Formats: sequence, structure tokens, C-alpha cells
Amino acid sequence: MSDRPESEQTAAKPSAPTSTYAPIERASVRTLLQQPRFLRLRNRAIVAVAAGLLVGFLAGDWRVGVTAGVIAAILEAVYRARSNSSVPAWRRTSVAERRTEAQLRKLERSGYRTLHARAIPGSEAQIDHLVVGPTGVYAVDSEKWDRRLPVRVQMGKKLFHGPFDMKPRLTEAKWEASQASELITESFGREISVVPSLAIYGPPVPWKIMTIRGVDVYQGDRARRWITKRERALTDAEIDRIYDIAAQVLPPRYGDS
Repeated sequence: MSDRPESEQTAAKPSAPTSTYAPIERASVRTLLQQPRFLRLRNRAIVAVAAGLLVGFLAGDWRVGVTAGVIAAILEAVYRARSNSSVPAWRRTSVAERRTEAQLRKLERSGYRTLHARAIPGSEAQIDHLVVGPTGVYAVDSEKWDRRLPVRVQMGKKLFHGPFDMKPRLTEAKWEASQASELITESFGREISVVPSLAIYGPPVPWKIMTIRGVDVYQGDRARRWITKRERALTDAEIDRIYDIAAQVLPPRYGDS
């Protein structure tokens, strides 16, 4: 209520706006709480508090719990930064892909042919490098991982990058190769196996080549040796035909590659 005289209130009352613009909608607290940024911060806080309480309780020292909570928050932030991006992965410049491509280029003199950044029809998946040569057909996915987190394997079938289980990445690489194999086989007329692999750059890989869940995993700079170490399996005519078929059934992810 105003303490001004009624006459003054009437005189000062503005006329109704004639603008046709819609009224500005005020953001509610509920809307703000549903924003992606807030959700990420909320989840990070939950992870930090849970880790802090658990470790602090087990250690019997709140200072240890606080330290564990901070570390958990940092690891969660690193994981989210690696797994989420507003830019599609195929549009981002990949140092790992360029390094692998440089290795594969040296194989051309030995009869190998390579297709880069090939899409799997009907999906968002991509094979970074599809190699066709005397020793067979290979799908190479180049991975740039945080060098601060170690690469390790458990029981010969679980791949970890620091605390993160990389099973989804292995499953994806194996699926990509199986799809390429089916598409090429259908057009070629006989079964053509495509061998899946992950070429890892960044952290050291403490083995030469290891098959984990059906996917060969190795240090990135071993890609060329990984391909050429096998015995000859394809003739020159078969290489050319498979290469041409692959170029048709696996379209380039963007433009001509």
C-alpha cells in the first residue's frame, strides 16, 4: 500500500503499454536447478561428499575424508571433460589420429591402403582408420588419453584408465569392426574379417600388444608394427577390390577423406 494521496496515485498511474511484445518470463528456481551446469556441479558435490564421508569414516580422520572428497571431485571433473563435449568428436582436431595417419602412410609402399574417418551407416560411430593390405583388414581407433592416469588391465579382460573402466570403449571398437566386416563381406562374396584395435597415446601402455575383450590394445606408436607382423592373407587384386568396396559401404564422416 502507498501512503501517497489517492489523487496523486491516480495521476501517476501509467497508461497500459501498447507494445505487442510478450512479457519477459522470469526464470524460476526450479528452472535454474535443471540447467546442465548446475546438474554437473550437483553431481560432483554428491560424489565428493560421499567419498569424503566414506573414507573419513573408515580412516577415523575427517582431514583424510576431506582430502578424499577433493580428489574424487577432481577425478569426476576429469572424467566429464573427457566424455562430454558440445562439439561432435569427428569435428575436433585429433593429434592421435594425425600421428597414426603418419605411420600408416609409410605402409603405402608395401601395398597397404587406408581410409580415414569412415562412418558406420545408421549410427554416430566412426572408424578412425580402416587399413587394407597384404596381411588383412584392420580397424584402428586412435585414442588420446590423459597421461597422468595409468593404463592397466585386470584378469586379462578389464581395461582401466586410472579409475575408469574402459569397457564401453572396447565394446564400441569391436562393434565398429564387426559392422565393417558385415558390410564388406556382403559385397565381396566371402567372409572378410576386420580386426579391431585401440592405439593409445599419452600414458605408457605396459605391454606390447594385448587382446582385451576381442580388441587389440597397444601403444599408439606400435600401430604400423601391429599391422605388418602377420602373414600375408590377401592378394593385390583382393586388396584393391576390398578397398573399393569399403570406400562405398563406409562413407566418409565428413567430405572426402
